[in-house]
Amino acid sequence: MLTRRLARVVATCVVAAVSPLGLAACGAEEDLAHREGLALPLEGITYNVFITRQLNLEDVEDRGYTENVQQAPPGSTYYGVFLEACNVSEEPVRTAGTFRIVDTAGNEFEPLSLDSENPFSYTPTELEPGDCIPAEGSLASSGPTAGALLIFELPLENTENRPLELEVLDGYDVAEGHPKELIFELDI
Repeated sequence: MLTRRLARVVATCVVAAVSPLGLAACGAEEDLAHREGLALPLEGITYNVFITRQLNLEDVEDRGYTENVQQAPPGSTYYGVFLEACNVSEEPVRTAGTFRIVDTAGNEFEPLSLDSENPFSYTPTELEPGDCIPAEGSLASSGPTAGALLIFELPLENTENRPLELEVLDGYDVAEGHPKELIFELDI
């Protein structure tokens, strides 16, 4: 079974084979995943992953982020992804509502549902031009992570399948035949 990254490289090589440059582009793997800390656009919204880290519910700071979240089951751990989403267009735009972490073995993980009252929780919404999640001046934006939170539960053995990638999905591009997405390589 091909991993997602390898499948993309193979597809790039097939396209390169019919281009004037031939297979010269296939010597090195195309870097499709972006590093944390870069604000990248997707459908009028820029997404920026500020920090990702393992969460420890015994830690005072992490308990504040994870209100009403139970301890991870044995053999699993929680990872927090702190991000910002800002409307850079001139029209109201809805932020992405689909995120997943994918490991190098192709395993996919969806974020946990967080209490809507949690001031750190990322909640998809329609943003006016210039507005962001988290909102400027909010607890989440002024905290040490400066971002809204997504929490993922991962089996401990899957944390070794690195690099882990965060996929931000926002609809489907019918003309191109694939999802509209951004991919961030996580510094976990």
